[in-house]
Amino acid sequence: MDVDRHIAALEAEGRLLAEAAERAGLTAAVPSCPAWQVRDLVRHQGYVHRWAGAYVSVPIRAEAPELTEAEQLACPPADDRLLEWFRDGHGSLIRALRSADPGVIAWTFLGAPSPLAFWARRQAHETAIHRADAQLAAGQAPGYDPDFAADGVDELIMGFFARSGAVAGPDGEPARDRTLLIRASDAGREWRAELSADGGRVAQVSRGSGPAACTLDGPASGLYLLLWNRSDAVAAGVSVSGDDELAAAWRTGMHVRW
Repeated sequence: MDVDRHIAALEAEGRLLAEAAERAGLTAAVPSCPAWQVRDLVRHQGYVHRWAGAYVSVPIRAEAPELTEAEQLACPPADDRLLEWFRDGHGSLIRALRSADPGVIAWTFLGAPSPLAFWARRQAHETAIHRADAQLAAGQAPGYDPDFAADGVDELIMGFFARSGAVAGPDGEPARDRTLLIRASDAGREWRAELSADGGRVAQVSRGSGPAACTLDGPASGLYLLLWNRSDAVAAGVSVSGDDELAAAWRTGMHVRW
């Protein structure tokens, strides 16, 4: 996917998030984020859009010291203005991305062809996953285009979980404790993630097929939701073959901390 397609996806996902939040109501519980009501979800995503937009529109070349999210939202918009506030921030981010110089130099935290490509992709998927949260709160079943969902799986595995690099074993060789193969059947994409014995970290990741202790096979949309812990395998339409304890270890041990 290119920058324009990611921006278009971000635009659509933000609109769907706001519509689902309005349908659910701001006091509805978010089943995929048990500590949150919908108002917390909308506040969080509205904050993230403004935070991300600042890096592109200024631009900021290093991670900026800033107030925490809780501090930024200490005086949040009133409920009757919250969705309008969210839509304003979402629109500002889209305008910042569309008007940015393709060669803009800005801080990022994952590898990407360019800072603009990073921020467009990251915000598209950030918003898409939280759109699922809003739809689940509204009693809707979220779903995604296969290519977009496969791109999100790739960002998760090859972006977030590639950052830890190889973990050396006692003999100095890369620790290849247990391997999970993820196969997006409708997108023709495969990835391998080698997890530590306790399932608490990723040792190595790669694109493509190969031997695996456990295989997750299903539609890209279902894998996207499953790997981001927004669905279980059955609801996602994903088959689990081999060591199902390895699949469970991902769900309990793998957490994104940017």
